[in-house]
Amino acid sequence: MSLYGVLRSGVSGMNAQGSKLATTSDNIANANTPGYKRASTEFSSMVIGSGRSGNYQPAGVNTQTRYAIGEAGSYLSTTSNLDLAVTGSGFFVVQNAGGTPYLTRAGSFVEQTDGTLKNTGGFTLLGYDLANGAPTPSANSLNGLAPVNVKALGMTASPTTKGYITATLNSNAAVTPAATSAGSNVAASAYTNKTSLTTYDNLGNSVMLDVYFTKTGSNQWEYAVFDRAGATGGGFPYTATGTPAVGPVLSTGTLNFDPTNGKLTAPALASFSVPNNGSSQTMTLDLSSMTQLGTTEFSPKGDTDGNAAQAVDSVEISDKGIVYAIFGDGTRKATFQIPLANVPSPDNLTPVAGNAYSVSMDSGDPNLGFAGSSSFGIIKSSSLEQSNADMANELTAMIEAQRGYTANSKVFQTGSDLLDVLVNLKR
Repeated sequence: MSLYGVLRSGVSGMNAQGSKLATTSDNIANANTPGYKRASTEFSSMVIGSGRSGNYQPAGVNTQTRYAIGEAGSYLSTTSNLDLAVTGSGFFVVQNAGGTPYLTRAGSFVEQTDGTLKNTGGFTLLGYDLANGAPTPSANSLNGLAPVNVKALGMTASPTTKGYITATLNSNAAVTPAATSAGSNVAASAYTNKTSLTTYDNLGNSVMLDVYFTKTGSNQWEYAVFDRAGATGGGFPYTATGTPAVGPVLSTGTLNFDPTNGKLTAPALASFSVPNNGSSQTMTLDLSSMTQLGTTEFSPKGDTDGNAAQAVDSVEISDKGIVYAIFGDGTRKATFQIPLANVPSPDNLTPVAGNAYSVSMDSGDPNLGFAGSSSFGIIKSSSLEQSNADMANELTAMIEAQRGYTANSKVFQTGSDLLDVLVNLKR
């Protein structure tokens, strides 16, 4: 037995236990850090072949630091809709101030003055800008991503391009005498039912459309769409003589209903140009859900897209990572989509300060996808993933490291004492 080997083995053991205590201290310090992944010190033996005499040669212990990056922590609900967590596999893609991309599970994002989102580590969230059309994630790189900006739209207006009306018309309503031209039944105040829709031009100005339904025959109705702003003759809805004050006709057509079930015999889509400051704007009005039954109750429902000129009031993020801008009138517009990234071996990612990770040769190349698809988890808004370090386990590991360090120091002390005995033999 080599006494010097005993000393070296004792020092090796103390270093190993010191490394274990170091990882344990970091885990305890970050027990409440969102997205933190615990580190651990793993031991493996070192062996030196015994000499011909059969004496054992101590070699000590080797250590390796491992990270439980692929192990999820618990989840905490918050009041901020910009706090994000991934339930399942996947990482957010972020970048530092220099534009270098990283992966992270720390989703405590806060809106900055420029509209970008940064987490507590100072990393900016990346996503696909939906203004460029439907995104196509890269299979092996992080290219094509841009900083998610919740103020990207600023003050904006969207013209109306489509809408719908659904209602039940009275099959027993009186038939109006045939008209000489399309829409003239309405102009002669001979309509059966009427409703209105608010649309928007390209500058966000509201354009009110009046839609009239007139029964013109058995199981047959005429619809007519008018621009209210062009109404003449005393004001809306009636003139002084009692006739409707309708504006220019935009579209007319016929609705034919099946007498056996009251449904349309063919889809009804009205396509017309909406008054739009001289520019071209076509709107499609879907009337395909109209029905005809024996009821006097006319309760129309309808909606259109587009919105008036307004700023973004709030932001909402779906479980698929789609960032919606919510305007003051409640309308929503998809602006960005947040992808998730996966690597073949997440525990072999390289940690960097701020709970982020860089790709390494051992982790493999990242592939991007969207939440809820393939092997990716879902994104939960108003939630944070907590540290996966368990305080009870870490305190136990700390005691183990302390005891192990003390035992190895005793080995070193005993070897030193034996060397003293050996040296004193000459005296």
